[in-house]
Amino acid sequence: MNKVILMGRLTRDPEVRYSQGESPLAIARYTLAVDRRFNRNGDDAAADFINCVAFGKSGEFAERYFRKGIKIAVTGRIQTGSYTNKDGVKVYTTEVVVEDQEFAESKNSSGGDGGYAGNNSFSGGSSRPAPMAAGDGFMNIPDGIDEELPFN
Repeated sequence: MNKVILMGRLTRDPEVRYSQGESPLAIARYTLAVDRRFNRNGDDAAADFINCVAFGKSGEFAERYFRKGIKIAVTGRIQTGSYTNKDGVKVYTTEVVVEDQEFAESKNSSGGDGGYAGNNSFSGGSSRPAPMAAGDGFMNIPDGIDEELPFN
């Protein structure tokens, strides 16, 4: 089984390109700084920098909402590869191909301007706007959503 779950902060804004052809496909690349849980040297600031790539709607979402410094959670799979650079040296690559990505903190906690208003994840599904938090800390449930709830 090849399954990866990561939580970290973006080191820079995602780099997004679109494929050629009739229906261009978004390809977003970004790097996550993931804190190490335990460190041999006792250094609290140790992190791993993990390259991620998101395709299609996930790539478009990353382009639109992800910004340097925001904390996100990613699930996906590790993909390895290699190529020969212009100097004739073989270069090995490892990256996480994103299957799901979501915000790991609210916009207010991050202090950034990620263009996000809520604490929902994105999995390519509903186009319904995210419910906003009411003054008492609970979310307002939009009218007409009762038939979509999995319980009564």
